[in-house]
Amino acid sequence: MSKQLLVDYIPFEITPQMLSEARTNDGTKPFTLTGILQKKGQKNHNGRVYGEVLVREIQKYQEVIKERRALGELDHPEEAVINLKNVSHTVSECHWEGDNVIGTIELLTTPSGNIARELIKNNIRLGISSRGLGSVRNIGENTVEVQDDFELLCFDLVSSPSTRGAYMNLNESANSKKMVMSEGRAIDKYLKIENIIRDILSETR
Repeated sequence: MSKQLLVDYIPFEITPQMLSEARTNDGTKPFTLTGILQKKGQKNHNGRVYGEVLVREIQKYQEVIKERRALGELDHPEEAVINLKNVSHTVSECHWEGDNVIGTIELLTTPSGNIARELIKNNIRLGISSRGLGSVRNIGENTVEVQDDFELLCFDLVSSPSTRGAYMNLNESANSKKMVMSEGRAIDKYLKIENIIRDILSETR
């Protein structure tokens, strides 16, 4: 089997404490988020199941974290290479709790990191999404298992996830827009995100 780019998403829950920290943090101290990065043995929104190969890859990833190379981007690119100009955060720690990989990410003061921080300040829900290379095998109806050739590359911040229940406390992204009803009006949340990003970019010019 040939390797393909595998992208899988989990949502973060923004807690009142994290939201307060995001709004009061002036950038002089690290701003961190903690939550589920990935899950073992559970079918995600993409119909993929990660078995023991995930244990191996998380063990290898510890060295990447230790060397301060565990970078991630804001939104998923269409390639396996981490684009440094789009880096928004670094994973500073991860560990196992049962079958869940729990991790802490630190937002950087890069343009993408600042955008992520502003989105959180505005109570926009973000997710964490793993990116890796590997092949899959069909093990049931609409279910595939990630094979032993899988190589974990990074964890990205995205607008919607594929691993169930993985929003960060403060997964592949869906392309369809979701409309939210508020006081009888339909508000496109993606338009709100675009406006926030536009405001940030205009301030940096």
